Amino acid sequence: MDQPGTSFKPNILVAPLDWGLGHATRCIPIMQGLIQKNCNVLIAAEGKIKSLLQKEFPQLVFIDFKGYRIHYSKNGWMLPLQIGKQIPKIISTIQYENERLKEIVKEYQIHGIISDNRYGLHHDNIPSVFITHQLRIKTPFGKIVDDIIQRINYKYINRFCECWVPDNENESNLAGQLSHPEKNPSVPVKYIGPLSRFKEATTANENNLLILLSGPEPQRTIFENLLVQQLRDYKSSAVLLRGLPGEANGLSLPANISVYDHLPSAELNQKVNEASFVISRCGYSTVMDLAVLKKKSILVPTPGQTEQEELARHLMKNNFAFFVWQNKFRLKNALNLAQEFNYQIQKISAQNQLDDVLNGFIVEVYASLNKSSPV
Repeated sequence: MDQPGTSFKPNILVAPLDWGLGHATRCIPIMQGLIQKNCNVLIAAEGKIKSLLQKEFPQLVFIDFKGYRIHYSKNGWMLPLQIGKQIPKIISTIQYENERLKEIVKEYQIHGIISDNRYGLHHDNIPSVFITHQLRIKTPFGKIVDDIIQRINYKYINRFCECWVPDNENESNLAGQLSHPEKNPSVPVKYIGPLSRFKEATTANENNLLILLSGPEPQRTIFENLLVQQLRDYKSSAVLLRGLPGEANGLSLPANISVYDHLPSAELNQKVNEASFVISRCGYSTVMDLAVLKKKSILVPTPGQTEQEELARHLMKNNFAFFVWQNKFRLKNALNLAQEFNYQIQKISAQNQLDDVLNGFIVEVYASLNKSSPV
């Protein structure tokens, strides 16, 4: 098969993990880049992930695709054990992903696959990419367990053609040891720079507090309830974004607090640019947004999520963000301490390599099409 004509568009399947909205939002610039490069993008998702992306890309084809549907604990210290109990379910879902992928490839004539942390979405005959910022997965159980998990992690990653890491390759990075382990997988690892759907404003009136709620239940609601109680006594202007796409507003707060269940990217981009401080979870996608927009933040790791705790420590050590444990969070105290914190956000610049990496991926897609065509 010769190079397809200008009317040909390769079909690229993009599938984000369903553990929080961040995996979906960080795929948005990838989808935009593929569309700009004359690709047909198909999205595999369900639930809130699907709802969010449908608002961003109503013109695209969506394929119902079951997620991992992990259940989280109300008690942070129980979370690792809760996840451990669900390992058989996770393995079963990975097997489902791979079988379902074969059906999707045939039905939709897929030419390339981009999987954000979904381990089963690799294919022997189609270029398949795995996206993760966690090459080194941290647990509360120490180095021996972390090493075992890393070997298992790499076993799955090595089934893909490439691994894309949304972080800077050099010392000016966001994820520290999580994205820069001593040893990499055997497949090519490409650092594509922080991914964000947002753009920094040239001028912005930074005059309010922005609170971004996100992450898995029940901890999202637990943190929301804590914040709502404290916001009733907050006298300045604030915006509370609940991170609940497709749901109706059910909160009652004073007039100085604006509440949104969900905002489209353009409106949220504006709200973040206008914020003097951002309070949020330490989810990696949110961290990347803060880096691109150069925003001062107060990060509250989800209890029991070792990755977020490790990330928060790394970012505070490097003066990128101030962090507080959820069980010690007091809004007034956190804001007072953050105002005294020596933020050095400019140290971490977003070195975006996405365009070059997407070009290389599309070249591989066309090369694969040429190989599979009859002579």
